[in-house]
Amino acid sequence: MNFSTRLAEKLPGILPVPSHPLLRKGAIISELRFFATASHSRRLRLGLQKNKVWSLQRAELCVVTSSCIVHPATEAYAQEAIEAIKSEKVIAVPTDTLYGFACDACSLEAVNRIYEIKGRKLTSPLAICVGDVSDIKRVATTNHLPHGLLDSLLPGPVTLVLQRGESSILEKSLNPGIDTIGVRVPDSEFIREVSRGSGSVLALTSANLSGDRSSVCVNDFENLWQHCACVYDGGLLPSGRAGSTIVDLSKVGKYKIIRPGSAKEATVAILEKYLLEEEDC
Repeated sequence: MNFSTRLAEKLPGILPVPSHPLLRKGAIISELRFFATASHSRRLRLGLQKNKVWSLQRAELCVVTSSCIVHPATEAYAQEAIEAIKSEKVIAVPTDTLYGFACDACSLEAVNRIYEIKGRKLTSPLAICVGDVSDIKRVATTNHLPHGLLDSLLPGPVTLVLQRGESSILEKSLNPGIDTIGVRVPDSEFIREVSRGSGSVLALTSANLSGDRSSVCVNDFENLWQHCACVYDGGLLPSGRAGSTIVDLSKVGKYKIIRPGSAKEATVAILEKYLLEEEDC
């Protein structure tokens, strides 16, 4: 059974989060207290009863809830995210299209946790994310593709559906019964760094309840923060809610657009440049 025929949900580079200005040496403490009090009051009026915690070392603002910490999606917090992945936990991260839930794709426990969080049917496959284009061959068959095609498409807002191959490092328990896999290399340095540092590959799916609209900011899925080890805030993502363009490249010389997504026109132009023909429906 093919991944493309059963991929029904949207999948989730990254916008740098502006750091709060460094506190000036000798700044008046009362000004800081006023800022914190005013900010807290605004939060209360919005019904968001969270504590704001300043990190004076990095001058970054974090939001702490009873069960989750929201950090900026910056290099300073990449190692923390990597450790969460290695500990078989689920995190929420920005990509170049949508916010997504991510975990170690080789951890059955973590993968099942994502399904539970989303209320997703176990028969609906998950895509994976790798850190670099060169890593794709570890999880899927790419020998049949024209030289240079992958580097022309990725990193970017495209999900490539490929045959898993006999040498794939993926566990058989990931998307059982499906002989293809959707692979992403987002144009998003934070998630790519996390993927590289994990020593594995990431299972990746949109950060929302199944059937709900996709998330372009962390507040869109605030009701699900409590289920994540950490949420990483990359700000408002600009590409809309269309998600990545999903294209099936599992057949020699052919392509099939499974979902138009946010980059169909540019993707088709690249595919035709490499003389691939659209597969008949």
